[in-house]
Amino acid sequence: MIDLGKVDVIGVAVDAVDYEAAVARIIDAAERSQPYRVSALAVHGVMTGVDDPEHLSRLNSFDLVTPDGQPVRWAMNWIHHTKLPERVYGPDLTLAVCRAAVEHGLSVYFHGSTPDTLAHLERRLPTLVPGLEIAGTSPSSFTTSTVIELDELAERIRATGASICFVGLGCPRQEVFVFENADRLAMPCLAVGAAFDFHAGLQAEPPAWIQRAGLQWMQRLVADPRRLWRRYLILNPRYVGRVLLARLGRDTAPAPVQPRHVGYS
Repeated sequence: MIDLGKVDVIGVAVDAVDYEAAVARIIDAAERSQPYRVSALAVHGVMTGVDDPEHLSRLNSFDLVTPDGQPVRWAMNWIHHTKLPERVYGPDLTLAVCRAAVEHGLSVYFHGSTPDTLAHLERRLPTLVPGLEIAGTSPSSFTTSTVIELDELAERIRATGASICFVGLGCPRQEVFVFENADRLAMPCLAVGAAFDFHAGLQAEPPAWIQRAGLQWMQRLVADPRRLWRRYLILNPRYVGRVLLARLGRDTAPAPVQPRHVGYS
């Protein structure tokens, strides 16, 4: 088990952990019915914090932030010599937590995405994780909600008896939701994004060699260039530049700012 605590990746505090440590932390919080904020961040997720001091404050308050992308793991190893042998990828972390939930007799909940995706996920995920109890699901409203509406949503989720809530709203909306609602839910809340589509069988994961090479971004760019070109062709070089400055001790992280309520749901 590897658990070296948090290290600074161009201003964002990311945990130097492996799957075993991440799952152990999450299950421990679930068994205690404690709020626990979790996100798996790739380059885009890190850069949302770099470019938004309010969001940086949110991310750096999370209990667990795993290196979802290979370039994030590489930066941690290069700058901080963490020697992490692998990333902790959101879709794989989702499966690992679900398997541990079965072993510990815990049920899970999925919030986000669309009714169609959730229906596919409910049918397919138990075939990937035999014995998994899905206590319930709820699709995203694709808008913002009032405090009262979020209280009502949290009450509905808690009433299912679930011990862990997976959130798939896309980055950074899902991190905002987890930040604002983990205390309401009193359980671990995991922002895992694309895991919903992958495990629902609606989107194919890249081949293993592409994942190992850190080239998932390229496959996504080719698949959806109109939507993603700015994210990858501008953010990726900026990320590399900031990491180089950090390695030289010359990168200056933005000062966090107290975040406002947003109400994504």
